[in-house]
Amino acid sequence: MKIRRISEELKKTYGQKIYKLSLSAGCTCPNRDGTLGFGGCTFCSEGGSGDFAADPAPVREQIAAARKRIDPKLPKTLAMEDRRFIAYFQSFTNTYGDTRRLERIFSEAEEQPEIAGLSIGTRPDCLGDDKISMLKRLNERKPVWVELGLQTIHEETAKRIHRGYSLPVFEDAYRRLKDAGLTVIVHVILGLPGETEEMMLQTVRYLASLCPLPDGVKLQLLHILKGTRLAEEYRIHPFPLPDMEEYCRLVVKCLKILPPEVVIHRLTGDGPKKLLLAPLWSADKKRVLNMMNRLIEEA
Repeated sequence: MKIRRISEELKKTYGQKIYKLSLSAGCTCPNRDGTLGFGGCTFCSEGGSGDFAADPAPVREQIAAARKRIDPKLPKTLAMEDRRFIAYFQSFTNTYGDTRRLERIFSEAEEQPEIAGLSIGTRPDCLGDDKISMLKRLNERKPVWVELGLQTIHEETAKRIHRGYSLPVFEDAYRRLKDAGLTVIVHVILGLPGETEEMMLQTVRYLASLCPLPDGVKLQLLHILKGTRLAEEYRIHPFPLPDMEEYCRLVVKCLKILPPEVVIHRLTGDGPKKLLLAPLWSADKKRVLNMMNRLIEEA
């Protein structure tokens, strides 16, 4: 089976490997500040799903700090001034807050010559028309990806994980983003409590049926992290988690459902080892990806 991987697509476009620089826009989330609730989704850590992001600081400083971690991974033959990156605003909800402040932050990132484009993680209930107009303006200068955390189409699961919005909210935001010409990447979490394999596949079939199709999909293994409400739930009432082979085979089933033109941005995800409670096998990412790639080749 052949899939379109984001790493390969970026290399085709830019002629080099492109890394994401995890940055912070200093946002919170309506599911944390009391607007919708407190504590966020049950799986969300204190880092707001951005545990690898830079500390809030001027964007130029964040980019410089992130590059210190990434530059050693790049070929020494690639001149520093020729290197290109995606500015990834990952932590919390990056379209939540004052639109003018956010536009200044995102514009500052775009202005840096090494930044090839922006990737902005957010919630569909934080995409009013003013925010989408801002994203459209940014997209006219450099590519902008909007990453939407759907996770599941099942309302009972959404309530259990305290997602805080219903599926029609996602559908409305998705339609308006696509109408504005923006690139949309949808996140799905596999292994959410109470979900059967068939329920997870139904979520992927739903994405495959969207018109227009998502530009990209991230498949994320559920990580149970210290300090989350999910960790407490798991401690009191443990629920089943897939082993490595079960998860890899499930991912292959998902990939077979998705149309070949959809770009795959993630197959498993990283859980910070200092926070990871389960499944512990996921910490050995190289081993996981080796099995995943073998099963994809065999499919």
